[in-house]
Amino acid sequence: MINLVVKDLNKRFGGLHVLKDVSFEINGPELIGLIGPNGAGKTTLTNVLDGAIKPNSGTVYLNGERIDQLQPFEVAREGLGRTFQVTRSFRRMTVLENMLVPALALDHAHSRAEIVEKAMEVLEFLTIDHLRNEHAQALSGGQQKLLELGRLLMLNPAVIILDEPFAGVHPRLMEVIYRYIERVNESGSAIILISHQMDSIFSLCKRLLVLNYGDLIADGAPETVKNDPVVIEAYLGVDEEDDETHGTPEEEGATP
Repeated sequence: MINLVVKDLNKRFGGLHVLKDVSFEINGPELIGLIGPNGAGKTTLTNVLDGAIKPNSGTVYLNGERIDQLQPFEVAREGLGRTFQVTRSFRRMTVLENMLVPALALDHAHSRAEIVEKAMEVLEFLTIDHLRNEHAQALSGGQQKLLELGRLLMLNPAVIILDEPFAGVHPRLMEVIYRYIERVNESGSAIILISHQMDSIFSLCKRLLVLNYGDLIADGAPETVKNDPVVIEAYLGVDEEDDETHGTPEEEGATP
């Protein structure tokens, strides 16, 4: 059973209070959207969760183990991994070699042969096994996204944070990535999805977390969040009662 407990997270950079008592919990293989206006604190929250930066206060527990003071590789070993908006593959290495790196570094329970076999299974799952001998720098933007997801799957993560998985991706390959996000979630991993593609967020996610200036201002079903006056005000900068001509964040094309 997956259990991620985020409790009262605070992060300051000098006088800037970027996260303010952020608390939420994930139970089981949920598919959750993390949205909010630019500067809301989404990247900082992601960096705290994956161990890249440490909070000033608050705690993060994954399946009963405290992870907020661990290094990123230790967090990954505990079962939480993330992708990046700008992919970070080893560009001069082949696709298969890229797949082997995280497991060879962090998985000491399996032999190299077993890790190679698993890498091929993941590549087949993502239908990019035909690219296994291509150098990563030769891949398209969408293929790079799939490779990064594949590397993450090599560690059997309980919780996956996907940072802008559709950014810079051809529309046809975007549909492929969309399906694989669903498949990975159905296979048992919880997913936190950060995306400017609001249609995808509302279609894929059953629950949304909304950050605004470091505050978690909403946590609920997409339809409820979309019509929440506090969320609308955060995106549009007006109170819904003051200006009824404005629509929802989705209708206005607002980007988190």
